[in-house]
Amino acid sequence: MDIRNNKERLPLEHYAALFREVEPAEVERRTGARFDGGAFALNLMGQGLRAEYPEFRLTAADGDCPEPLLGVAAQILVSRYLTGGKRAPWNGRFLSYRELPWGEVYDRNFQGRCVSRLARTYGKNADTLAAFRAACLKLCGTPAKSVGGAAVTFGDAAYDLPFTDGMTVRFIVWTGDDEFPPSAQILFSDNTHAAFDAEDLAAVGEVMLAALKSVG
Repeated sequence: MDIRNNKERLPLEHYAALFREVEPAEVERRTGARFDGGAFALNLMGQGLRAEYPEFRLTAADGDCPEPLLGVAAQILVSRYLTGGKRAPWNGRFLSYRELPWGEVYDRNFQGRCVSRLARTYGKNADTLAAFRAACLKLCGTPAKSVGGAAVTFGDAAYDLPFTDGMTVRFIVWTGDDEFPPSAQILFSDNTHAAFDAEDLAAVGEVMLAALKSVG
């Protein structure tokens, strides 16, 4: 594992130490991640992963897996989720980042790290929009649909992507033109705050965008 600085190394070491202390049966009850005696099984963006226990190590269950889903940021997210997050039922709503608990505090940061990046990467023109659609499909994304008859704006392209089991993130892109720059929105299924806090969800957005770019 090549971790280049303390900003990555120290948080991962901290959560790996907490992970060693968890009770596998309690983690299974809380998250639904199956434990086979040596590792927890879970999915990120449709990719099967194994979180080895008690010494934390994140590996692909089989075949190829986009590198960002095994990188340090993903490792920190998975170790935090298994240590303290929980799986909760989805109530059928998608929320903006600002609507999440503490989201308003970190929203400016999230806009810069994730939403603006999504717009710049995939909203330039028809070709980048096509690349966005193709990358979403490769990572188990599905075209966004309205839920419960609610009026929803889908932009020029919108896809629902799984992050962990039961948690969905909606990516929406509008292409730019001579009058307006490209824009984007990222929405979270209303059960995400049970799994991750607002600060974590900025990292979730970054990991997902990196994964999309790696397959596009």
